[in-house]
Amino acid sequence: MEDIRLIAEKTKKALLDAGAQKAQLTVSETETHEFNVDGGEFSLFRTLFDRGLAITAYKDNKKGSIAVNRLDDDSIRNAARDCIMSAESSIADEAFDIAPKQENQVFRTGAYEPDIDLFFERTRELMRQIKERHPKILMEQMIVNHKKIHTVYQNTNGTEFETFKGAYSVSLMYSGHEGDHTTSFFSSDIYTDRLDKPFIELGSVEKDLADTEAQLHVTELSGKFEGSIILTPSSLGSFLGSIISNFAADGVILEKTSIWLEKLGQQVADSRISISICPEDSRIVGGEHYTADGFRSESFDLIRNGVLESFFLSLYVSNKSGFPRAKSTSFSVVIEGGDTSYEDIIKNTKKGLIVGRFSGGQPGTNGDFSGVAKNSFLVEDGQIKGAVSETMINGNLAELLNNLNSISRETVEDGYSVLPYMAFDKVVISGK
Repeated sequence: MEDIRLIAEKTKKALLDAGAQKAQLTVSETETHEFNVDGGEFSLFRTLFDRGLAITAYKDNKKGSIAVNRLDDDSIRNAARDCIMSAESSIADEAFDIAPKQENQVFRTGAYEPDIDLFFERTRELMRQIKERHPKILMEQMIVNHKKIHTVYQNTNGTEFETFKGAYSVSLMYSGHEGDHTTSFFSSDIYTDRLDKPFIELGSVEKDLADTEAQLHVTELSGKFEGSIILTPSSLGSFLGSIISNFAADGVILEKTSIWLEKLGQQVADSRISISICPEDSRIVGGEHYTADGFRSESFDLIRNGVLESFFLSLYVSNKSGFPRAKSTSFSVVIEGGDTSYEDIIKNTKKGLIVGRFSGGQPGTNGDFSGVAKNSFLVEDGQIKGAVSETMINGNLAELLNNLNSISRETVEDGYSVLPYMAFDKVVISGK
């Protein structure tokens, strides 16, 4: 098979020959070893191979993009021609650009070569431990795999980044069953480059399984009250995604609908809150080495001690808006632990919910949100009173950040992010 660096060079030449004035491309090859478990039994073991080429080209300030998985010479030339034709038919915009020349680098991260035997045993171990420790759990689906990824990025300014990375992923989908009682589906995901610990000990897998079993017997909340929500790392991640997309991302900055538009350098959250994007943190597995625009990735603070330090912007929107681009385009979010134990957060809660999952619609432009708290537990007078059925919660994302109660000392590292438990006050909780 032809080396992907040679394919990259051929593609760049083909793009220039076709009339590109600027261009960037990524060639990738992936080897995946995958186990599937259905109904508690191995149902599939396969090895997959994939190659792909993604191209973006610019001509006369017009942009064209194309992706293909045939990488012979004719296909490369055709892809380059089609990409330029796509650009020629698009609308010109002077904000389109690529990264300037940077030092060429090679990155090697993670477990590039898998230990298939140990991987298989860790999977069997996980199945056995779930059955022994959590007999009320029905594993609907388990997908475990190792991906070995080799990529080459090049642009016409002369930058080349080559990456070799590998990691194991475990994705679980399950529910609780006891007699006539069943729970809704719950999922747990971990991403790791090590096999030195049982999978059940990674991320929040063990706690997720236990919480799902506890959801077999729920009570319904009655009435409406203003209380606290304690967000688990999993539900916190979904709230953070909404906060970023609603206030700091490309779309809302470009359209000028963000309520943070004029607040760079100003206080937008409780001073105890710092939200960082850390693609090369040692706790982030297989993180980003370069951005989608071809810049070397760096860690940066979105919010530091409550102050808005940066938006989450691409090069294009940065050029359009005048605001600095984000130094990383990955969602490798890190919030360090606080000074309160998770146990004490619960003890200090007068009335509220531990929210395991949250399902809601798109928040309003002002940050108003409304949705259903799932896999949740009622807390009253500092004690967990038990699992509750799906319950509506309403609030405002911007206000939430300023109504922080506490941050747990404990954090959960799942390979994708590092997040604590966080408690927020003044959220409307509505029962039946």
